[in-house]
Amino acid sequence: MDFLMVFLKLADWLVYQLLGNSCYRAAMKVKNHRFFWLRNHPSHKSPYHQLPLFPSFTKCCLTKEQPQTVVCDIQNTLLLNSKSFFPYFMLVAFEGGSIVRAFVLLLSYPLLLVLDYELGLRLMIFITFCGLKLKDMKNVGRSVLPKFYLENLNLQVLELFETRRKSETKVIIFTSLPRVMVEGFCKEYLSIDHVIGTELHSFGRYFSGFVSSSGVLVKHKAVKEWFGIDRKPDIGVGSCGLHDQLFISHCKRSARTVMPREKYPKPLVFHDGRLAFFPTPLATLCMFLWFPLGVLLAISRLFVGILLPYHMARIIGGLTGVNIRIEGCDYSWEKKNKQNGVLFVCTHRTLLDPVFLTMTIGKPLTAVTYSLSKMSEVISPIKTVRLTRDRKQDGKTMHKLLSEGDLVVCPEGTTCREPYLLRFSSLFAELTDEIVPVAMNTHVTMFYGTTASGLKCLDPIFFLMNPRPTYHVQVLGKLAKELTCGAGGKSSHDVANHIQKTLAAALGFECTSLTRRDKYLMLAGNQGIVEDHRSQN
Repeated sequence: MDFLMVFLKLADWLVYQLLGNSCYRAAMKVKNHRFFWLRNHPSHKSPYHQLPLFPSFTKCCLTKEQPQTVVCDIQNTLLLNSKSFFPYFMLVAFEGGSIVRAFVLLLSYPLLLVLDYELGLRLMIFITFCGLKLKDMKNVGRSVLPKFYLENLNLQVLELFETRRKSETKVIIFTSLPRVMVEGFCKEYLSIDHVIGTELHSFGRYFSGFVSSSGVLVKHKAVKEWFGIDRKPDIGVGSCGLHDQLFISHCKRSARTVMPREKYPKPLVFHDGRLAFFPTPLATLCMFLWFPLGVLLAISRLFVGILLPYHMARIIGGLTGVNIRIEGCDYSWEKKNKQNGVLFVCTHRTLLDPVFLTMTIGKPLTAVTYSLSKMSEVISPIKTVRLTRDRKQDGKTMHKLLSEGDLVVCPEGTTCREPYLLRFSSLFAELTDEIVPVAMNTHVTMFYGTTASGLKCLDPIFFLMNPRPTYHVQVLGKLAKELTCGAGGKSSHDVANHIQKTLAAALGFECTSLTRRDKYLMLAGNQGIVEDHRSQN
């Protein structure tokens, strides 16, 4: 009998939430949207159209006379096109959790359309965070989410924040979203003073999937609690939505309103994660439908590259969708009676750089690398040699390999996805004067073929899973003798810096002094060294 009563109460609650409460809230949303549409429609002649609720963004400015406080939300304000935060939850579920967790979140999307905002947010939080490690969320917030936040950043709001540096202005973010998803980005890239958001419950090193006892943050109530009854923030930045109108009504003034890369508040050099697209529900559905075919296609492309001759592999690979663009490969650098091989110095975009260069040249090359997974070493169609990071020993190894034939080296020491080149190691310049710079770049639409914190053995698979992966190979002219260490008397550092600038100019990239160590400390919290267990046995 008790069980029956509990069941009836649960059923009554579900019917109320799904039918009664949700339908009422949906009707209110339609009513509110109709009000603001009519208010802004040019044919509507009501007093509301002549007298807006709050002044426009262009009338908002920060003065130097006295310290001011600006409050702002994330959705539809700081971030454009963010009416639904589903894509960002999907990024956390896929990159921090697993593909299974991401699939469950996708299946819940029809239910999210029916539920009201708070219940939908609680459901996304539960699916995304239940059992997720705290450190995994920290890694995703540091290395994955910033890229997508920057791409959707509101330029006008950013310019408003930039002017505060000239005054003693504090910026506070109030959002109903989980604080752990936005705080790192806001403080690292935007120098936000405080981030107030929904707090998540955790036990030990894991999230429980529930919000804390304080519940989902209500923005206008949180502003009143933060500033008190007698105080108000000076400026509130919000959208035309009803919730934001309530939110900024507690401010003295208000403002409302694709970020170009050159306008980023901080250069985005490193980021991690597999997804190369913004995972909206439709885009995520397409990805899951493509995934089984993509795995089969990647395996077939892999075997084509391993088993077939280079020229045939290029042709058949092109038929399967692999696009290889070649420039400047005229073999003018070859010598007929050379004693040592040519050293190809490449930019590093994926682990497949030496393979695609080999297919372009049409002759076997040897590649050296600082870290390579055992699986990648086994399936590689070309000879690969692991270096030890001992400069003297590595110099001997590379000199020996050059005496046996042509050699490929990526002096950055690690991959970089963005249009930047990391600092070049100068060791290669000391080995030979026969140096040929090679500018390599890639383009993908679905999956990145690199990772700092994931399984490196899957890097080639993920790259080849893209429907139409593109490799751009530009073989530049051989380095002039007067610019080398031997005949030209240049220092190895001068040679390395010159080649870095030459390759950056060819690709339209920017040179940096960042290193492999900087990348892995930022993205993975380690130095990115793969232990060679063979040397320990």
